[in-house]
Amino acid sequence: MNKGIEIDRLDKQILSILMRNAKMAYTEIAKKLFVSGGTIHVRMKKLEDVGIVKGYNLSVDHGKLGYDICAYLGIYLDKSSLYEEVAKELEKIPEVVEAHYTTGLYNIFARVFCKDTAHLKEVLHDKIQNIPGIQRTETFISLQESINRPLEIVSEDDDDEIGYHEAEES
Repeated sequence: MNKGIEIDRLDKQILSILMRNAKMAYTEIAKKLFVSGGTIHVRMKKLEDVGIVKGYNLSVDHGKLGYDICAYLGIYLDKSSLYEEVAKELEKIPEVVEAHYTTGLYNIFARVFCKDTAHLKEVLHDKIQNIPGIQRTETFISLQESINRPLEIVSEDDDDEIGYHEAEES
């Protein structure tokens, strides 16, 4: 594994289960993997300490909370060297939920959630486009999310061995 971090098959199996169902109890994971609950706790602590597990998030339906617009922004900077400063300013805008320093046409690619098109216009015009260093933006409104899944980190053969199909229950 890169950057001197070593994880084994058991670590990957634990992560894979939790990436599909973060609410699953460590004792249940232990049963599926035929290890003790303490082993799962120790492994998760190690994965947190080395920075593989960065936190725990709740996945929600933004539309049901009144945020009907998901948009992606291609952001052009005056100079690439302004990235850090612009990223800090973008972080202050609650509607911006992701920002990536990218190659290609845009210096930054960001995702925002807004209540409606008027709210999106306000976020773009009054907040994002007023950040020093941003030259211009291009906006892409998502009409439908088709895929949103965790990265597969174990093979399909391993899936059957540890009962992933059961882990997918909501």
